[in-house]
Amino acid sequence: MAAASSSLFTCSFREGTSSCEKSKCYKNYMSSYLNLEGKQSVQSKLHLRHPRLSLNEKLLKWEETERFSMRNRILCRALEVENTPFTVGKKFELDDVIESQQFDREILSAIFEVARDMEKIEKNSPGSQILKGYLMATLFYEPSTRTRLSFESAMKRLGGEVLTTENAREFSSAAKGETLEDSIRTVEGYSDIIVMRHFESGAAKRAAATAGIPIINAGDGPGQHPTQALLDVYTIEREIGKLDGIKVALVGDLANGRTVRSLAYLLAKYTDVKIYFVSPDVVKMKDDIKSYLTSQGIEWEESADLMEVAAKCDVVYQTRIQRERFGERIDLYEEARGKYIVDRRVLDVMQKHAVVMHPLPRLDEITVDVDLDPRAAYFRQAKNGLYIRMALLKLLLVGW
Repeated sequence: MAAASSSLFTCSFREGTSSCEKSKCYKNYMSSYLNLEGKQSVQSKLHLRHPRLSLNEKLLKWEETERFSMRNRILCRALEVENTPFTVGKKFELDDVIESQQFDREILSAIFEVARDMEKIEKNSPGSQILKGYLMATLFYEPSTRTRLSFESAMKRLGGEVLTTENAREFSSAAKGETLEDSIRTVEGYSDIIVMRHFESGAAKRAAATAGIPIINAGDGPGQHPTQALLDVYTIEREIGKLDGIKVALVGDLANGRTVRSLAYLLAKYTDVKIYFVSPDVVKMKDDIKSYLTSQGIEWEESADLMEVAAKCDVVYQTRIQRERFGERIDLYEEARGKYIVDRRVLDVMQKHAVVMHPLPRLDEITVDVDLDPRAAYFRQAKNGLYIRMALLKLLLVGW
């Protein structure tokens, strides 16, 4: 018996079947296949556009069917397809991206693999249509350059469309007193996914609790910035070559910096990591992060000596002192500003394989002459943000 097969169907021809009969049957078989595939596609699209709908898992399988024609002496059978972890088309495990604690090592590794695929698409396949027909709304209540533009670029590079508001705090109905919840309910009616930056810690969780479509936290006040942390860890892996057994210095405004908080949570997923906190007294890392790291068995240490720490570390992660978080206490801002600066002297004590990172924007906390050193990774880091955000949009909207 001759046989033709695919991952979804098998078609077996009994002895004596003519080539003409085989050709006619194959055409009928393919017609049935495409019809069934079309029905499956409609169900999948409905499911993925509304990720909180709980479809019966049986709908995502094709029950085994058999059709046997005595006249053509042909048996066609549709095979059941099982869902396995991280297989193409499988729904992403997360409905939203709100905080770093959502991720485990397995998901992180899988996201990074998708990000590498996105890099290939960006470089080699212009005009990708992976997200054609999907629309992303960016709702930013605080200023942003890299985060907003990288998300919009990511969506467009995958064939999607963008609705954007750059300063929703002043130029949206929020200025008229509209609640965040009402804004989310309205905007979700126009889009398939919302990327939001807000000035209040916890705002992203409120948005996710309200919305029926995916929410991505692009920074919520001094709370978290999970997509920045994802691109930071992705960058560390690419630059250093590993994530276990590394030493990382977090420098600058650790009390108000949402990037360092989110990064600390993600670094705690790895083994034999040591984190050094280097900051002025008025902006030390908060106790909740220290307690979390201790509970996860992560060693951490506070230091006032940047030169000593930089000599030990694989990564020096510098951040700016955030004037906007000090309110009217400009005296405290001036006390903290300029105390720790990464310059040529710091580079001179760093190891050859080590890198300097920064979430940007930079003020004067990294001198411009550092840019010429190959260990200055912050612009490569910003570029990696495009690939991570392409990966997240793809995963949240169409799955693995």
